[in-house]
Amino acid sequence: MFDSIVQWFQQANPIMAALVATLFTWGVTALGASFVFFFNNMSRAALDGMLGFTGGIMVAASFWSLLTPAIEMTPYEGFARVLPAAGGFLMGALFIFSIDKFLPHLHINFEHSEGTKTTWQRTTLMALAITLHNIPEGLAIGVLFGGVAAGIPEASIASAIALTIGIGIQNFPEGIAISIPLRRMGMSKTKSFMYGQASALVEPIAGVLGAFAVHFFTPLLPYALSFAAGAMIFVVIEEVIPETQQDKHTDLATLGFIGGFIVMMMLDVGLS
Repeated sequence: MFDSIVQWFQQANPIMAALVATLFTWGVTALGASFVFFFNNMSRAALDGMLGFTGGIMVAASFWSLLTPAIEMTPYEGFARVLPAAGGFLMGALFIFSIDKFLPHLHINFEHSEGTKTTWQRTTLMALAITLHNIPEGLAIGVLFGGVAAGIPEASIASAIALTIGIGIQNFPEGIAISIPLRRMGMSKTKSFMYGQASALVEPIAGVLGAFAVHFFTPLLPYALSFAAGAMIFVVIEEVIPETQQDKHTDLATLGFIGGFIVMMMLDVGLS
């Protein structure tokens, strides 16, 4: 089964491959968000554990699937070898930092707003937050598939699929963690589901754009991979981890993080 999937992705157009992969991650998010039709509430412990798990996968993916290939494909020696990855990493973090400061949005807890002051409705701010924090994930998948199509040895199809699976796994609890709190705040089940699944709709767009850019401008690949890593790490450190430390379940959140990191590490190494 896995060999057939690998073969299809190898033969597919890179942009189509990125689209299919990110549609998969969106679908897993929608599956998680659908839990709102069966459960009206979720314990704070479960939320913190799931967010920790999500953070662990994102950090592991940033290193194993993005930064390591970016460094390995750079032909220089010594400090010069790491400069493209370091520069791309910094640009990715600054990109999310800039959007975070200027784009009005709500945090994961749907209570604290950030960005410029606005009179926009709460639902609009939620949608903007969802869009902001899922751009890096779609971009990461897209640039990796673009690198595979460009024939870069360090960007393997197995690594791209492993990253897709890892992002998909962490998107499942992410969908739950968005839709059920919205339901608890009084939003209808249908509307809570729609916002939950929408948290990953931006991923196919970012994935296609990333694959397109790298496929036609191959020298961008080390920068693009590390850019996605920097953006993901910024989201984890600025929002995901702090949110897990707001209550008494910090140890559970930490164990969830460790578990997520191990799962992504095993996927990337085992499937590559």
